[in-house]
Amino acid sequence: MKRRIIKIDQNRCNGCGLCAQACHEGAIQMIDGKATLVRDDYCDGLGDCLPACPTQAISFEVRETAAYDEKAVHENLRQQGKPIMPSSGLSGTEHSELLQWPVQIQLAPVNAPFFQNAHLLIAADCTAYAHKEFHTAFMQGRITLIGCPKLDEADYVGKLSAIFQNNAIKDITLVRMEVPCCGGMDRIIRTALEQSGKKIPYRVEIIGLDGRWKTETH
Repeated sequence: MKRRIIKIDQNRCNGCGLCAQACHEGAIQMIDGKATLVRDDYCDGLGDCLPACPTQAISFEVRETAAYDEKAVHENLRQQGKPIMPSSGLSGTEHSELLQWPVQIQLAPVNAPFFQNAHLLIAADCTAYAHKEFHTAFMQGRITLIGCPKLDEADYVGKLSAIFQNNAIKDITLVRMEVPCCGGMDRIIRTALEQSGKKIPYRVEIIGLDGRWKTETH
């Protein structure tokens, strides 16, 4: 089956073992000083390990692999004498479309490996609450960044300009609300693109208060 699963860049792994500690399913083990996904069917694809990694060595990918096997995970944990966490209730096909961590514009490292050759989604904070199928409609196959130009005290222009300049971004999609204050994100991205000197395909999806959206291509 094709599903989301973690991917570990062993060149970036520093051997700290924090991801293995964060993995409740025992899917990650330290082998020869490096974090290793020992069995695909032990990984539920939820990504508790991602925020634990200090070097951004872990990311998500979607590929053909074995389905998550909760029974096998529980048996493995019993054999190791480790606690069994309550079931997530997910079948392995019902999952978030988030492909990376972190998602806040302020927190994303400029040279994070997930930006290379990325289809980039930049979303205003409110948009995910305004569209019931936000993940499948907008996030699928895209690296996602979120922010609010009205509430966040941050230099979004400088940060985004550096991301655009230092990475091979394939295209950019902005998802914003139709309210006037959300238009600031569009101006920020346009300015960042100009400062970066890059010509990257850019389009804007505007969500109305009724959840419908329209597309503007630039």
